[in-house]
Amino acid sequence: MLTGERFHMLRDLYDEGLSISEIARQTGHDRKTISKYLTSEIPPMRKERPRNPGKIDPYKEYIISRLNEHPLSASRIYREIQEMGFAGKYGIVKIFIRKVRPKVEVLAVYRFETKPGVQAQTDWAECGRIEIDGKIRKLYCFTMTLGYSRMRFAEFTLQMDVFTLIQCHLHAFQYFGGYPQEILYDNMKQIVIDRKPVSSDSTWNSKFEDFFRYFGFIPRLCRPYRAQTKGKIENMVKFVKRDFFMGGKFSSFSDLNSQLEQWLHRVNSTSQGTTHEIPFERLKQEGLRQMDSVLPYNINREESRKISRDSFLSYLGNQYSVPYKFAGRTARLQIHDKTFSVFVGVELICTHDIEPGHGKVSRNKDHFKGLLSEILKQNSVSGVKGHSVMRFKGPDVEHRPLSSYDVFSAGG
Repeated sequence: MLTGERFHMLRDLYDEGLSISEIARQTGHDRKTISKYLTSEIPPMRKERPRNPGKIDPYKEYIISRLNEHPLSASRIYREIQEMGFAGKYGIVKIFIRKVRPKVEVLAVYRFETKPGVQAQTDWAECGRIEIDGKIRKLYCFTMTLGYSRMRFAEFTLQMDVFTLIQCHLHAFQYFGGYPQEILYDNMKQIVIDRKPVSSDSTWNSKFEDFFRYFGFIPRLCRPYRAQTKGKIENMVKFVKRDFFMGGKFSSFSDLNSQLEQWLHRVNSTSQGTTHEIPFERLKQEGLRQMDSVLPYNINREESRKISRDSFLSYLGNQYSVPYKFAGRTARLQIHDKTFSVFVGVELICTHDIEPGHGKVSRNKDHFKGLLSEILKQNSVSGVKGHSVMRFKGPDVEHRPLSSYDVFSAGG
């Protein structure tokens, strides 16, 4: 097929008086081809050849709809369409998503790199709401990332108090197998009460200060309005939301954290985008301070619960029995890592292991010993007191004084 430029050249030669044979000799084109284009009124148009459908074509509509719903990561989309039958490579998916993803303006930041074992960064972010025990509660996500290895930890919580914060730290330390020399934080009230220009001069939350002094790590605070100094963890928060949480399906709060644990294992076993190394392998070079170098740190969180008439209380969607004599009372739960203790007043009435999942019942038969006999006793007493007795009543008879009969006997 001739180009538009060649088409006009043939027309110009013909208009100059050259014959078709002469034009053929000068241009090298076939006489029939020249005759064809000289009789045509418009330049030749290239016809698009029908393209064979690509492997990603059947999934394009799904990908676009998912990106319009949530700003999901390319790796998340790739896993989803693999489950739907996609057999192509990740690169194809990544290129297509780059073309169709809604554009968001991104500000440039300066990246800080740290040496092994020196620093971790943490954050706490709200992730919407969740229904627990029939109530709508806020859901939060705690994240910690080791600066050198990019080893990541995350945990969903229902509270944002200092007790939960410390518990999340302990879980992260256990997951990493140790802890770094310093940890970088935002200016949260759970961390610092009065922030000073120099972190060490700040007034710390007393409970959190006891915690970091116990372990001997140094808390560092972000400069005000300069959250980009925590770029690694800010990216981690977005990563958890986009690659795990958004669009996920979870049966309970414990199932949410269970799936998150599996997700963490996968991402920490995959080459990281900046270091191009696997975090689990890079973790071996961190040289973290070992947990067994200090005694276990005990932290207890407390919540109150109303004990039902059938002697149960609810915690995270599951039911737990208490001794029946405390039915109807208000209890105080002292919550540990995997157990909780129940107090009424100052009396410890029972302890329970925290059950995973939702809708389970933990019943201790000892809590109900003597209840049946007491119920029978109460029924028998109430039966005697409350039993109504039917009494027969004769006809009413008028009572008159004897003097009235004297009147009748006298003929009155």
